[in-house]
Amino acid sequence: MTSTDRPPLRVLVVDDQQLLRRGLTLLLGTEDGIDVAAQAADGREALALLTTTEVDAVLTDAKMPHMDGIDLVRAVADRHPGLPVLVLTTFDEPDLVQGAIAAGAAGFLLKDSSTTTLADALRAAVGGGMVIAPRVARAAYSPPPSGEGEEGILTVLTPTERRVAEKVADGCSNQEIAAQLFLAEGTVRNHISALLRKTGARDRTVLALDLFKALR
Repeated sequence: MTSTDRPPLRVLVVDDQQLLRRGLTLLLGTEDGIDVAAQAADGREALALLTTTEVDAVLTDAKMPHMDGIDLVRAVADRHPGLPVLVLTTFDEPDLVQGAIAAGAAGFLLKDSSTTTLADALRAAVGGGMVIAPRVARAAYSPPPSGEGEEGILTVLTPTERRVAEKVADGCSNQEIAAQLFLAEGTVRNHISALLRKTGARDRTVLALDLFKALR
């Protein structure tokens, strides 16, 4: 299949400002292979749309009323594991960046990024990559403001990730975790990938040890 034969990446754009939301939609529409499938004004509306609309990625503002972008990242990680969420903002405060990455965001970009940069970031995120704007990369990779030591790990986990973490700490296999938590094995793998990313553990053995210390 050639690049022209591939179906376009379907994107959900989330921003509380209608003008910006529509502007992003129009700009992304000029990029080959990008289709804005839906728009939402906040995180709650986005979650409702995700129950009926199939998308490949979410591009969300960070600061919105009702449910902001960081809470949306957490909710998507819990309810739609594997669906990448890119956080877009005019701000570059370290706490905001750290919160987005700790929540499981697939990237953090500034609103003054070019349309091509946004499109490339969406493609990279769908391919499993993480994209951080250079201006905020240092903040993104400094220690998260979630606590110190192993106990700090737990504060950035979604409820489902916490349950999976407990099983990993007990030494359960993916198959055992799936059976005990009534999840698909693919979903379990996605949650474990998120756990590895959030904790910074280099492999599952280190992850299990870190989680065992944090949970005991």
